[in-house]
Amino acid sequence: MKKIALSLAFLLSAIILPLCTQAQRPTERDREVWMKEIQQYKNDFIAKKINLTEEQKAKFTPLYSSMDEEIRKAQEEADLLYRQTLNKKDNATDLEYEKAAEAAYELKGRENSIEMKYFDEFKSILTPIQLFKLKDAERDFTRQLMRQHRRHQPKNR
Repeated sequence: MKKIALSLAFLLSAIILPLCTQAQRPTERDREVWMKEIQQYKNDFIAKKINLTEEQKAKFTPLYSSMDEEIRKAQEEADLLYRQTLNKKDNATDLEYEKAAEAAYELKGRENSIEMKYFDEFKSILTPIQLFKLKDAERDFTRQLMRQHRRHQPKNR
């Protein structure tokens, strides 16, 4: 009887443990779903903060999401170059370090170019005061996200 129970326990642990560890690792699909949820939350948060009408929201939201996606891609490109250089450790060349640094320093400029490209389109949807409040709403969203993140962190970190 002990052998059967032990064999059953071993068999269950061999099946369940890999499933549990796999469930803990987020997949690319999980990340995409999470990013979409965050984007939706951000869109709703900003729409409320700057008092968008339903008509404005219908025009603004896809445009704003598109801008965010372009900015995210620029950030990911710079981050990838940084990580690739960092992973090479002592094998990275001076040129690789320079290019990674250049990408990091250029990132804010790229983000600004993307935002300015969309600014003209936002002007056709938003009122001047809504346009003015947009940056504050973005900062408020980031602060809110950080507060939520801190609340869910273990106390003894």
